[in-house]
Amino acid sequence: MTPDTAEHPQMSVEDFEELVRRAPRELRNRLEFLGGKLCVRHGPLDVDEFEELAAVAPETVRLEYINGKVEVKAMPDGNHRSIFMWLLRQCMQHRPDLDLVPESGVKAEAYRKGRARTDGTLVPVDHFRGDGEWSNPAGTLMAVEITSHDRDTDQRDRIDKPLGYAAADIPIYLLIDRDHNTVTVFSEPKDGRYRRTETHAWGATVEIPAPVSITLDTEKLKDYAD
Repeated sequence: MTPDTAEHPQMSVEDFEELVRRAPRELRNRLEFLGGKLCVRHGPLDVDEFEELAAVAPETVRLEYINGKVEVKAMPDGNHRSIFMWLLRQCMQHRPDLDLVPESGVKAEAYRKGRARTDGTLVPVDHFRGDGEWSNPAGTLMAVEITSHDRDTDQRDRIDKPLGYAAADIPIYLLIDRDHNTVTVFSEPKDGRYRRTETHAWGATVEIPAPVSITLDTEKLKDYAD
């Protein structure tokens, strides 16, 4: 069971107050902090308003724009960071021609109206050189998400992001799920959905298909169960 936001808020009150202080003047009165969750009054922000807000957010607040809503992505804890480094080592060993870039801003969803912060994006070396905060997904081989223990994980990482990444034609979405101790490989995007989904328990050998073409030995993930 994922925790309640009121008990595990998306951000601290201090971070919310700092976000409001930094926000463009026309957006300040539209931001609320209710039940530990960031809310927007008077209708949703459009993507340009979101980018303005995200550009001034404090470093401790990571904002995303998913399915037309502003979301706050949880800060990674120690096991989250260790899992990312495990995957980074695997990718470097098997595909030294690629970069697994942490915490990338990607233009996702149909017509690129979403703004997602991946935990990792697998791309050719130097692929993002010269980009701003949000990159076009063209050329991306794989998006990676590692779940956090927050209430929004189920909707965000298991439902919204597979749709957003498929709509952006990202060939592979790799979900490392810490609630269920599983690895799910989404592949073959078509018409805004991944046509193939395979889920494996931690400890299994996981084949990630082309264009990534990596075999993961996930036994090490058992060390990060919590």
